[in-house]
Amino acid sequence: MYEKVLKTGYVQIYTGDGKGKSTAAFGLAMRMAGRGGRVYIARFMKGLPSGECTAVEAMNRTSDIPGESSAPLRIECEDFGEPKFIIGTPSDEDIELAHQGLRRCMDVVSGGDYDLVVLDEIINAVYFKVLSEDEVLELVHAKADHTEVVLTGRNASQRLIDRADLVTEMKEIKHYYKTGVPARRGIED
Repeated sequence: MYEKVLKTGYVQIYTGDGKGKSTAAFGLAMRMAGRGGRVYIARFMKGLPSGECTAVEAMNRTSDIPGESSAPLRIECEDFGEPKFIIGTPSDEDIELAHQGLRRCMDVVSGGDYDLVVLDEIINAVYFKVLSEDEVLELVHAKADHTEVVLTGRNASQRLIDRADLVTEMKEIKHYYKTGVPARRGIED
């Protein structure tokens, strides 16, 4: 068994209507991996390719951690969603993919093999009713003691906020989307 980075893991939430929730979570993942920690990232409701996961795959193949061990970075990234956005009522497929992710993440957070688990957009999965709030709270409750868990997404419920140890709200002040600028490669994807 590897040496755990943390003795005590906490629960963090990155929420709000501003840009940067997933970006912050991926930044934390890089920081943990840079210290020799094992990281698992589950992306809910995202089946489209992303620059973050592509970069992680490349780093996992080639990187050594300076000053730590000679092992490559240890970040796993899995998607649990259709390659489309949910508009209106989620489909049965949306719900099934989210529940596949939930089952996989239950094994990951409770198994103790990871120092950091990022549940990207899981809060949106609750908001769009592809997962229930109770299911997500059960998942968080099952985490191994040393595992840090990060939940991202807009519209965090009060029950999720109450359970978390750290909550950061990203607030939109101004965004170029409102002037018609679409998502840009390498910036929003």
